[in-house]
Amino acid sequence: MRRLVLDLFAGPGGWSLPLYRAGIRDVGLEWDQWACRTRAAAGLLTIRTDVAMYPAWIFAGRVWGFIASPPCQAWSMAGKRLGLVDQPLVHQAVADLAAGRDTREHLLAACRDPRSLLAAEPMRYLYALHAVGEPEWILMEEVPDVLGLWKQYAAILRTWGFSVWCGILNAADYGVPQTRRRAILIASRVRTAEPPPPTHSKVAEPESLFGPGRARWVSMAQALGWGATDRPVPTVCAGGGPGGGPEPFPSGARKTLVDARARGTWALRSNNQANATVRSVDEPAGTLFFGHRANECTWVPTFSNAPAGEGAGALEPIRITAAEAGVLQSFPAGHPWAGNKGQQFSQIGNAVPPRLAAHLLAPHLDRARLADDFTLAA
Repeated sequence: MRRLVLDLFAGPGGWSLPLYRAGIRDVGLEWDQWACRTRAAAGLLTIRTDVAMYPAWIFAGRVWGFIASPPCQAWSMAGKRLGLVDQPLVHQAVADLAAGRDTREHLLAACRDPRSLLAAEPMRYLYALHAVGEPEWILMEEVPDVLGLWKQYAAILRTWGFSVWCGILNAADYGVPQTRRRAILIASRVRTAEPPPPTHSKVAEPESLFGPGRARWVSMAQALGWGATDRPVPTVCAGGGPGGGPEPFPSGARKTLVDARARGTWALRSNNQANATVRSVDEPAGTLFFGHRANECTWVPTFSNAPAGEGAGALEPIRITAAEAGVLQSFPAGHPWAGNKGQQFSQIGNAVPPRLAAHLLAPHLDRARLADDFTLAA
């Protein structure tokens, strides 16, 4: 039986980690050199290439599962959103590719953002694979604004014999310490496509006649091991700007954060903008964005539970480390991030949370081969 899984825009391994731990062959196509280096250090098979240029027919006859998470910068709320202006062109590209017509060059010339058309690339591969009756299942992920495009994919895939579901899922409902909402497409030739049952909720649910209730959302403090004796808090500051540089905070600030964690006096601010999400360490993080200085995340002091006399002079903002950000994206604490701080943050912000990916993959894999139901964090 064919067991090759093709992963387009594979990034640093969000989809690949649960597959790797399940013993499934996964080939990731990725352009970014630092994401490729991270994948190599983690033992993940990668072809460094431009997904838009790589010939799709090479994989025909080998693919069991298909995964795609196209770059979302052009569509994201955190970006310039030029992809929304380009949306009719992307829809046209998908329709043309599904009919075997490659009009990408013509449509790309009309795009405001050259990255927009990358969201149509999965259809070029799927058309080539469908000609030989592949793949058996499909999983795709993007920012919520792309749900309309996923609905177009779904309509086409249904005419090809797939059962398809698409909608918005919250990563926090699946044990990710982050309320990251994403547009998901699930398709299968052999089973009814449906979203995985949530394992967590904002408020813990009691046990009932139907079984145990869902657990409370995983907090940042839980994920980072703050207060635990077996998982120390990282003590290395993130430092500098996107390319590295000197630590902008006082040398004792990280120690202050570690010392104060149990008092509940810290929160995570998701960016530097006025409308930034600020969450207590006892809650999941908001959606983590990186890649631009305005999107830098910082631990900020709160004073509702601070000891008397402890104020802004004693507790100063501290930039999040890449190691912390990776854990909040549900990567293992020791994931081998490559590159400088800015390159690491960029990989993390664009990655699929492995815990969410694991739950999406579960119906398509042999669960008996998986350890602890996809529990990935170290």
